Amino acid sequence: SLENENVFTQQRQLNNILIIAVSSNRGLCGAFNANVIKTCNHLVKEKYNNKNVHFLTIGKKANDLLSKTYKVIDNKSTVYDNLTFQAFDEVTKKLMNFYSEKKYDRIELVYNSFKNAANQEVISEQFLPLVSKETTDSSPLDYIFEPSKEEIVKSLIPKSLQMQLYKSVRDSFASEHGARMTAMHKATDNAATLRDDLTLTYNKARQAAITNEILEIVGGAEALNA
Repeated sequence: SLENENVFTQQRQLNNILIIAVSSNRGLCGAFNANVIKTCNHLVKEKYNNKNVHFLTIGKKANDLLSKTYKVIDNKSTVYDNLTFQAFDEVTKKLMNFYSEKKYDRIELVYNSFKNAANQEVISEQFLPLVSKETTDSSPLDYIFEPSKEEIVKSLIPKSLQMQLYKSVRDSFASEHGARMTAMHKATDNAATLRDDLTLTYNKARQAAITNEILEIVGGAEALNA
């Protein structure tokens, strides 16, 4: 069958794993990057325990944090300079080569999925091998393909993978702005609360100083009268 013939759908014994960690290039966005690192650590220790795990990072923060503990084979933080579909052409081909040449037996994506401005959810999804969707149709129709089914699949797979990678980074980029906006809003609220607390502390200290001065004056006057 076509599935058996296609190298990108072949399930292999898992020895070497590549995780694509998508983060931001800059900080000040709350737990946005920390959550990606936390998920990566969990995958290494729990899901892929005792296996050889490498990382490819998209974003400076993931590269800085992960390279301290794991082997990072490449960092593609420059894609944020020009976030277009074409910008992922080279890295998609590279990942496909990694899999077809059996350098890695599975490639996984970890990124922040955008729910809304206040909520981002870290997603971990399989990039390669491709997972075929189960069909519930018991009587599949016999389609005529032009060009052949093999040629269509061969041209669609790179585009599909490139779109998956592009969508993940775009999703992460939107999440980053939401996370930063929320973090800055919380920082502003905290600063306002701190300012009010400090004003109160200052006024109390000032009142205490004035009271002490009055007591000293009264005490001095009493001493003179005595």
